[in-house]
Amino acid sequence: MTDLLSPREVAIAVAPNGGRRTKVDHSAVPLTAAELARTAAECLYAGASMIHIHVRKPDGSHLLDVEAYRQAIAAIRAEVGDRLVVQITTEALGVYAPVEQIAVLKTVRPEAASLALRELAPDDAAEPAFAEALSWMKQENVLPQIILYNPGEAVRLAAMIQRGLVPWSDIPVLYVLGRYTVSQTSQPTDLLPFLAPDMPRFSSWSVCAFGRYEAACVTAAALLGGHVRVGFENNLLLPDGSLASSNAALVEAVATAATGVGCALCDASRARELLTCL
Repeated sequence: MTDLLSPREVAIAVAPNGGRRTKVDHSAVPLTAAELARTAAECLYAGASMIHIHVRKPDGSHLLDVEAYRQAIAAIRAEVGDRLVVQITTEALGVYAPVEQIAVLKTVRPEAASLALRELAPDDAAEPAFAEALSWMKQENVLPQIILYNPGEAVRLAAMIQRGLVPWSDIPVLYVLGRYTVSQTSQPTDLLPFLAPDMPRFSSWSVCAFGRYEAACVTAAALLGGHVRVGFENNLLLPDGSLASSNAALVEAVATAATGVGCALCDASRARELLTCL
């Protein structure tokens, strides 16, 4: 656990769209490459150092597609250069099989990518393919982040590291506080099971949360040694319960809260260091 009296460096990632929400949910949900680029610039100036992107089909539904990712990444880079880490998702959303998820990852060869343990290694039989994908990421210098939905998954990932299935001794993770449901409202205490004394420790860990207490959850995480992810993928509300005008407004709320309790915000260069595996 981090010394709470020491200065804390916090990286803010924005997840501006996810694979579910559309303009029906909020008119400012970015769906196109141009909209993602504009959102990236707004969130950079609000305090973000990373953007986690999903791409969509013309009808707004979830998509894993090489050309769509390349267009989105190019648009973001044209807008902000290298001042944001650009992380793609490999999320299946029940549409894609692990072999398809990994194929897109390898063809795009992004700067960074998130991988859900429960999707890509749901059982022992799937572990070799997952391990091979991680080895490829190490070889190609693609920054990984493993998404963990419950403490049991953290324990399993740590065991995979011990067994040599993960090609690093440590790997960045994202703890998800809750589930993608209409009424989900995460609480800061939802983080505690991940940080229990008998739980494995990952040197670079982040948190995302759902609902109006998103800022409270991730600020608690920042004080306890973690980094944060916020945005319309998980939450549309400001801390007071009102509708946020934009993803940048959510980033700004967390940046204000984090700096207000003594944390320093990381830039993209520092965020890249934090996402580099040991």
